[in-house]
Amino acid sequence: MKLDARTFSRGAAAMFALAIAQCAAPAAQAADYDVGPIHIAQPWARATPKGAIAGAAYMTITNTGKTPDKVNCVSSDASAQCQIHTMSMDNGVMKMRPVDNGVEIKPGQTVEFSPGGHHVMFVGLKKPFEQGQHVAALLKFEKAGNITVNFTVEPIGARTGSSGGMQMQHGH
Repeated sequence: MKLDARTFSRGAAAMFALAIAQCAAPAAQAADYDVGPIHIAQPWARATPKGAIAGAAYMTITNTGKTPDKVNCVSSDASAQCQIHTMSMDNGVMKMRPVDNGVEIKPGQTVEFSPGGHHVMFVGLKKPFEQGQHVAALLKFEKAGNITVNFTVEPIGARTGSSGGMQMQHGH
């Protein structure tokens, strides 16, 4: 078979596209974390305006084990404090408060950390969260152990992570 420049260029382009697609696939899964029977998916944070003193991050946590576990935020280099917070309505007023003993995830349960509900709160920001950056936090699970999670920073006011709410199946 004789190869001319056009044939080679189409072949090279196809190989390049395949290589890019293969590189992109693991990157989409890189945002998920496992520690023991705990699976953390789609960690993301909102960008903060200049001068903000706090920021929030979100994720989905699934307990695939047989015993309940609790999650707390231990620390983050991005802020003075890292806490788990919840929001609730009280007589028509939305209130945010820290969850002192962590959020429980029962066996087989998935807990969604989302705007208006549970979230990771970064208090005393060292610098604003900027879209496209990553913010790391050390999460502590009572039974499963500790894990550092990198939250991808989305635009100010984002309602979901860049996956647009799409769920990827990982056999869990």
